[in-house]
Amino acid sequence: MNTISDLTSPSVFIGKQGNGIISFGSGQPDLPPPENVLNKFKVRSDLRYGLIQGEEILRDRLSEEYTASNVNNFVITNGASEALDLIFRAMEDGKVLVPRPYYYSYPFILKRTGMEPIYTDLNKGRIDLADFKKKIGDCKAILINSPSNPTGRIESLETLKEIERITEELGVYIVSDEVYKDIIYERENYLIQGDQVITVNSFSKTYAMCGVRVGYLWSADQGFVNKVINLKTHTSMNTSLVGQDMAIEAMKAPRSYIDKQLKIWRKRRDLIYKGLKDIGLDLWKPEGAFYVFPRIEKPRQFVWKLYQDYNVITYLGEWFGSPQRVRLSYALKREEIEEGLNRIEDCLENMK
Repeated sequence: MNTISDLTSPSVFIGKQGNGIISFGSGQPDLPPPENVLNKFKVRSDLRYGLIQGEEILRDRLSEEYTASNVNNFVITNGASEALDLIFRAMEDGKVLVPRPYYYSYPFILKRTGMEPIYTDLNKGRIDLADFKKKIGDCKAILINSPSNPTGRIESLETLKEIERITEELGVYIVSDEVYKDIIYERENYLIQGDQVITVNSFSKTYAMCGVRVGYLWSADQGFVNKVINLKTHTSMNTSLVGQDMAIEAMKAPRSYIDKQLKIWRKRRDLIYKGLKDIGLDLWKPEGAFYVFPRIEKPRQFVWKLYQDYNVITYLGEWFGSPQRVRLSYALKREEIEEGLNRIEDCLENMK
């Protein structure tokens, strides 16, 4: 990057590391995958094409985690991103209600699959039911991400159940992006249910396997699932068999693996939240995922100067539909978070 105008998308930062850089950018766990994935996994010798829908052994294992599902309800995908792309291609056209701030890829995916994003602005980081009710009637689907990237907020049970009820009544799809469902600090995850619900998840966040690129979708609407399978036949075909084998192995990890990771995330959450508040920044306390989303004066200048002069990467809030904020991922060791906070404080002081 040579000028501030180069801050066009997260692609300018993704993959940048080394040379003293502290990156609060990309949202990928720095914690290890389950030990059995690293120590017991063996690469299969049969690497021919696999089932388009995904290997039955993995789908069967997943069906044990979702009430009233079966192996036919699942499609194994190249990460959650492909699942979202296939879902909206299968819908073909129509409007999708998207809470704003949103994950930065949502509008891009929707527009390039023929869907039209309609935005409902969050109130203190959560869905405003009054605005939701005004807009949902014209939409084919709503896209929900709780816990949220970038806000770290979770929706209340009352809100999720009301959205569940209204969409079922109207025949509107709920696409529920659940990739952070195992990283919640305040309560157990609530799984949205119903024939009109399409759940998306991956092995990237829970099991720290972002680069393996294994995700999935599941829905009780078998006709919709079949449309997705047909599309995948003509695009990526089967998801990596090696990746699926690694996912199967990951699911053998004990619950204690997830609980241990969660304790680490909570400590990091508390550290970065207190640190940013002590600096004087306005932000919501994250209730899940591993992001903070503080309000910043002159955010473009801040992100640019912080990177150029202090070797610290943060993401512009405008990429997430919130131009007065910046997003920081706390998927970093404690020492890096502390040093990064010191550099952020120095940068803000020098911008005054």
